[in-house]
Formats: sequence, structure tokens, C-alpha cells
Amino acid sequence: MRTSSVAPPLVELGRLVGWDPPPLSVRDARRQAVSLRARLAPLTPPTLGQSPGPKAVGEQLAAARKLSVAYGRLSALDGVDLSLFPGEVLVLMGRNGSGKSTLLSALAGGRRPSRGTVKVDGEDPRSFRGAELIRHVGLVPQDPGLLLYGESVHGECRTSDRASGLQEGSTAQALERILPGVPGDRHPRDLSEGQRLALALAIVLAPAPSLVLLDEPTKGLDYPSKDRLIAVLPELAGHGHAVVVATHDVELAARVGDRAVVLADGQVIADGPARQVVCHSPVFAPQVAKVLAPEEWLTVDEVRGALAGTVPA
Repeated sequence: MRTSSVAPPLVELGRLVGWDPPPLSVRDARRQAVSLRARLAPLTPPTLGQSPGPKAVGEQLAAARKLSVAYGRLSALDGVDLSLFPGEVLVLMGRNGSGKSTLLSALAGGRRPSRGTVKVDGEDPRSFRGAELIRHVGLVPQDPGLLLYGESVHGECRTSDRASGLQEGSTAQALERILPGVPGDRHPRDLSEGQRLALALAIVLAPAPSLVLLDEPTKGLDYPSKDRLIAVLPELAGHGHAVVVATHDVELAARVGDRAVVLADGQVIADGPARQVVCHSPVFAPQVAKVLAPEEWLTVDEVRGALAGTVPA
């Protein structure tokens, strides 16, 4: 069971082990962590990601094969092979311009391949139309406001129900599960970043698409809002969705990823268990991993569980 985080990982780790004052940098934390690393040395970090769902079992839900996408003469994706399975949270990482958003767009049917193929539930996502598409794949863009057009939260939910062919109240119920208490009479532009994201997620999730895609979902979120999102994503995987999260947020990747794929210059340069990919990346390792290297500890919750004798599975 996760413990809610309300502070940056270094501060939270410092509080856990009694460092006073808490470290302000990874370098400071490594100096203070000598005894902590000794305590953790005989213990074994978890070997899988944190999602409670099945880990890439059964038939693949979606796939890209030799996928290339170009913008004029600029190549955004170059021969990408990727398989997505129900029950996993895949974190898609890479520097700006590496092709993450283009890959999400291609999976959602919004970008035509210049070469190769994309399949979702066995079909080209560009062949789906209207309400049919949103039952197969849902994309939350970097700016969730792009999905919001109504004058109120209630209005957005009702419009979404009609557009998706859902029973009235379905989107509102999804929103209440994701984030209870969002004011129904509030204009979407007057919501917090976390509330806007929750509303966009509800619109995308209410039709129960097989494939859920999120592009930089923690951008602009405070720590409590990020924690709520971190609780939602494994639940989606646990219900059989395939979840792909494109992110620069290494702490998010560490806490929710079952699998990590790293893109560079439009190509896949790493694809494997999130713990291995993230821990051994000089660019994408989270703070806890840098402090406790070479052992593969990713999050404060894992350290807390280990010290209490209950390492999360």
C-alpha cells in the first residue's frame, strides 16, 4: 500500500530516516546515506513495477511495427517496434524532440505513418470513427484544456456522455472516482491544474478504452495532485487497460512504471522492466535511486517498507 507523498523525494527520505536538516541535493543526501545504504544492503528491492495488474500476459492489445513518422523532411519516428499489453503501465521517456508525443499521436490514430503500421485491438486506429475510436483508445494531451469546451464541469460531463453514447451521469461518476468534490458549476478554466486533469481523464476514461495514453500528465501539478494521479494509473492497469505515460517526470516513472521505453532521435534505445531501465539511466534515474546506488531502490515507499520489513511487491 502506498503512503501519500506531500514533499520532494529527498525531503521525504530525510524525514523517514531522521536527517536534520533534510538534504537539499543528491550529493548531500549521498553523504548522509552511508548508514542507510548499509542497513539496506542485505535487503532485496522489489523486482517488478508497482502496478497490481498482470504484467504483459496474454495477447498484445496494441502494437507499432517498423513505425516511421515524418514532418516534411524531419523524421520524428524511425522504425519503432513496440508491443503493449493489458494490465501494464508503460512509461515512455526521452528528451524533448525524441518522438514521445508523435508516438502517442500515432497510437491514437492522429498521425499517419510514413512507413510501418499501428494496430489497436487488431485494427488501424485511423479506421475507427467517432464514438468507436474513443472506446478503443483515449489520449489526454499535454494541455488537458484542449479536451474541455463547456461552460461548466456539469456541462462537460453531459456533453461527453452524449458524444460517447454513454448513459447520463457516466462521466460524472468517473470524475468522482478520480477526484471527488470537483465543483460541478465551476468553469473548467477556473479549476486547478489537478482538477482540469481529473476532468479530462474522466472524459477519456468513461468510455473505457482499451488503450489509455497520457502525455506529460504531471506538468504543472502539485505533489498532492500528483499523488492522486499515481493512485489512479495502477487501478486502470488493474482493470485490464494498457496505460502509456509519456513523461519527463522520473519520480512518476519510478512510482508507477511496470515497463519503461526510452526514445532518442525517434528510435527505441531501451525497453525493459522499469526498475532496470530507470535505475541504470544516468539521465532518468530518480533521486532515491541516485542516493542509494548501486542498489535498485526507486522510491521512498520502498525504503520505508524495507525498513519496516514489508518491501512492496
